[in-house]
Amino acid sequence: MNRMKTTIEIPDALAQEAKEIALAQGATLRELVISGLRAEVERRSAPTAVQDFRLHTVTGRGLRPGVDPQRLTELAYE
Repeated sequence: MNRMKTTIEIPDALAQEAKEIALAQGATLRELVISGLRAEVERRSAPTAVQDFRLHTVTGRGLRPGVDPQRLTELAYE
């Protein structure tokens, strides 16, 4: 396996906590960082599930003419 050597800056408190966890588990800081980075890359690479969304109305006949569903979404987040 090829390896790339790189330098990253992380907060001191996080580095200390990571060292303590690695030591307690009999691992190295390198192993902890590699497994954590691998898990994060997999999580971010996984396709996000598309939620099927239906806008339910009181009468069941949909939105009134002229009502823009995109504008409703924008207003909901204002």
